Amino acid sequence: MVAERVRVAVAERPTATAAAREIVWLGEPAAEDRSLVGGKVAPLSRLAEQYRVPPGFCLTTRAFEQASNSASSRGGQDAAEDLILPDALRQQIVAAYQQLGALTGLDQPAVAVRSSAVDEDSADTSFAGQHDTYLNVVGPEAICEAVLRCWASAQAPRVLEYRRQHGLPTDGARIAVLVQQLVVADVSGIVFSANPLTGTRHEVVVNASWGLGESVVGGSVTPDTYVVSASPDRSGAWNVLQRGLAEKCRMTVAVVGGTREVDVPRLLRSRPALCDEQIAEMASLARDLEQAMGWPVDLEVAFRDDRLYLLQCRPITTLRTAARLEA
Repeated sequence: MVAERVRVAVAERPTATAAAREIVWLGEPAAEDRSLVGGKVAPLSRLAEQYRVPPGFCLTTRAFEQASNSASSRGGQDAAEDLILPDALRQQIVAAYQQLGALTGLDQPAVAVRSSAVDEDSADTSFAGQHDTYLNVVGPEAICEAVLRCWASAQAPRVLEYRRQHGLPTDGARIAVLVQQLVVADVSGIVFSANPLTGTRHEVVVNASWGLGESVVGGSVTPDTYVVSASPDRSGAWNVLQRGLAEKCRMTVAVVGGTREVDVPRLLRSRPALCDEQIAEMASLARDLEQAMGWPVDLEVAFRDDRLYLLQCRPITTLRTAARLEA
């Protein structure tokens, strides 16, 4: 199970010493340093003490630099195939995974391994879908392999082209990697605290579908879409302004060794992925986090056993474009 007592879980997370900054934990101050943990991890760590964020640890940009320096010392050119995990860093990963197991009460917790570049999830560049993510990774050796693949994705042709298009340097990119307990979601969703299509700040937009979030984020399924008023009425109810129920034919599920996209059972395809209470909870979370962060937010969330988990929080990068088009 995902750790349930959020505040207790945060208090029990190990803290890295000043001499060991290759790994930091969600919820500790060092994990809010964007230059150390990247744009994906820093806001999530800031929110970990107050919201239901699955526990996890982050291999910092210093770990990436350590591996890069090791590759250079062997005569490599810092190319993806030259990167290896130094023994000391591998031992730190094994120890951190054991600590995560103790924290979650699981011998071999399944994790999500996600890339987090320093210039990722900024106000102008989201890098959405560019760097690699691996779900349902189990065991220290599999985690080490996924970390190497995340590092290698920083030099993937699609990432380099994205950087060129956005005027970012293609050399010297710094990347961290988050290893976080996996939420085996019943329903996954994306929530925008403002309407990304029209630019209006008076609407929250919720997208949701069955299973893990890969199908929703990757665009292989058309999710249900709900447009919600941006604040509750006097009775405290959130008004759903529009409902777009999709025929949800595919979903991503956890299988041994990773994930697989499968057919959605026929009885679920036309059934709403969310009830009104869940829609309201997601809209409320988005508005709360907009207030907390100081900018309109784009969230990745998951429901498991009717509990809502926060998986990612980043700025809505399309909002200004949408507002200009609407005008």
